[in-house]
Amino acid sequence: AKMTVERMFDEYGHFKRFQACLYFAAVFQATSCGIHYLASVFLVETPNFVCSVPGNITDVLYGNITGSSLESVLPVIKPAGGPLVVRTSEGEQWELSRCRSALRINPQDFAYDYYGNKTMKDCSGNFVYDHTEVHNSIVTDWDLVCENEWLAKLCQPTFMLGVLVGALLFGDIADRIGRVKILMITSLCQFALGVAVAFSLNYYFFVVLRFLLAMASSGYLVVVFVYVTEFTGSKVRTWTSMHIHAAFAVGIMVVALMGYLVRVWWIYQIILSICTSPFLLFCWKFPETPFYLMAKGRYQEAQALLDTIARFNGLECRLKAEDLLEPMKPAQPEKKLSILDLFCSWRMAGRTCTVWAIWFIGSLGYYVFSLGSVNLGGNQYVNLFLAGAVELPSYLVGCFAMDRIGRKKTCAPALLLAGVACMLIIVVPAVCMMAPMAILLTLAVGSGSMMCRVGSIVAPFCVYLVDVWVYLPQLIVGILAFAIGVLTLLLPETLGEPLPTTLEEAESLGSNPRKKNSSPGNKDAGDGMELNQHEAKA
Repeated sequence: AKMTVERMFDEYGHFKRFQACLYFAAVFQATSCGIHYLASVFLVETPNFVCSVPGNITDVLYGNITGSSLESVLPVIKPAGGPLVVRTSEGEQWELSRCRSALRINPQDFAYDYYGNKTMKDCSGNFVYDHTEVHNSIVTDWDLVCENEWLAKLCQPTFMLGVLVGALLFGDIADRIGRVKILMITSLCQFALGVAVAFSLNYYFFVVLRFLLAMASSGYLVVVFVYVTEFTGSKVRTWTSMHIHAAFAVGIMVVALMGYLVRVWWIYQIILSICTSPFLLFCWKFPETPFYLMAKGRYQEAQALLDTIARFNGLECRLKAEDLLEPMKPAQPEKKLSILDLFCSWRMAGRTCTVWAIWFIGSLGYYVFSLGSVNLGGNQYVNLFLAGAVELPSYLVGCFAMDRIGRKKTCAPALLLAGVACMLIIVVPAVCMMAPMAILLTLAVGSGSMMCRVGSIVAPFCVYLVDVWVYLPQLIVGILAFAIGVLTLLLPETLGEPLPTTLEEAESLGSNPRKKNSSPGNKDAGDGMELNQHEAKA
C-alpha cells in the first residue's frame, strides 16, 4: 500500500461504525439544503385573485354562476375566463378582472353581458384572494401580482444566485480554516436565517435573507461533500458521495408534505427550518478530517483521531500518523494551471465543452422538473413529492451503473432517454417522472461545478415559459439533453483508469488502449469531489 492517508481505510475499514455515524449525521443536515432550495415553490404560490372595488358587494355573476360574495365565486374562476360582474349595495355595477376594474355606466339590468360604456380603473393595490387552497403566501401578504408579479418570479433566481456565491466562497474558505468549522457555521446559519426569513417585514428583507440562506445552504452542501469523501474509503466513495443527493431528495419530499399540511407561509417556513435543528446539538463534536489534518501538518490531532477511529471500530490502534506521510518526491517546478488550459487543444476544448454542457443540462433539467412539477396539472403536492421520490431509485441505478458499465455508458443513454422522455411528455404526461429520473442519472455522473449553478439560475426563468405553452420548458430541456447525449458518445471512458494528474494524461485519455489492470476495488471512485480532478477528467 502506498504511504498516504488512503492507507488508513485499508487498516481501519472503509465504512465502519465511526464513519457511518459521522456520515448519517452529516447527511441528515443535507436534507435541509433540499428543503431550502425548493421551499419557494409554496412560498410564492399565487392563488386566484381579482381586483376589488369600493363599497359592499351584494351579488356576483360569473358566466352562469351566481353568488353573494367574491369569496364564494373565486375558487371556480379560470384565469383565462371572462371577468366577474358584481353589484354593490349602492347599486353600482363593476366588471372585475385580475388587474383592473371597469364601472358600467347606467346599466339597465344586472346581467353578465353588457354592451354599453364603461370607465376603466386601475386596481391600485386592492385585491381579493381565494384563500381556500393557499391561506397565506408572500404573494397574498405583499400583493406581488400584476405590476409586482415579477418580484415573486425573481424569488428563485436570486436564491440560486446565492447558491452560486456560497459555493465559490465556502469551498475556498474550507481549504483555509477546515471543513468542520464551515459545517458548523453553515448549519447554524441555515437554522438562524431560515427562521429569520419567516419574520421578514417586507419583500426586500425576504429576498436578502433568502439570498444569505442560499449561501449557507450551498456552502454546507459543497463542504459536506468533501467531508464525507475524506472520511470514507475509496471502495464506498461513489456511494457515499452520491447519497448526499439522496438526502437532498428527501428534503424535497419534506417540502411537499409541509406545503400540504401548512398553508400559512411563515409557519411553513419556521417548521421547515426547525426540521433539521437537532443536528446543531452534536455537530460541534465532529472531528476534522484526517486528510486536512495531515495536509496542515497537525500530526498530534491526526494521531488522536486515528486512535479514536480504531477504538470506535473495535480495532487495535497500530497506525501512526507518521506512516501516512507521503514519501518525499524530488521537487519539480509546478506549472500553474488555469481554466484556459482546458482549451489548450481542439480535442481538450471539445471535451471541456461537452462536460460543461452535461453539467448545465443536468442542473437545468433537474430544477425545471422540480420547480415545474407544481404546474403539471393534478395535485401539486403529490407532484412535488413524487419528483423527490423518483430521485431515490435513480441514484441507486446511477451508482450501480457507473461502477459496473462506466461513466460514459451511463451518461449518454441517460441523456438520450431524458431527451426522448421530454418530447414524449407532450403526448403522454405519464412519462413525466421518467425524464427527471434520466436527468438525475446525468447529474449523478457530473455532480458539482460552475455550469451546474448556471443551469440552476436559468431554470426558474425556463419554468416561467409555461405561460407561453405548458410543455415548452420540458421541450427545451428535451432537445438540449438529446443533442448533448449524442456529444457524450465522443468522450473517453474513465472507468478503471487512474485519475489523470496532468493535462497531457487527460488529453491522451481514450487514445492509447492501455491494459485495464486496476480492479474496481482500488480505483478512486471519489468522482469529481475536487473541481481540479473533475477538470482533469474533462
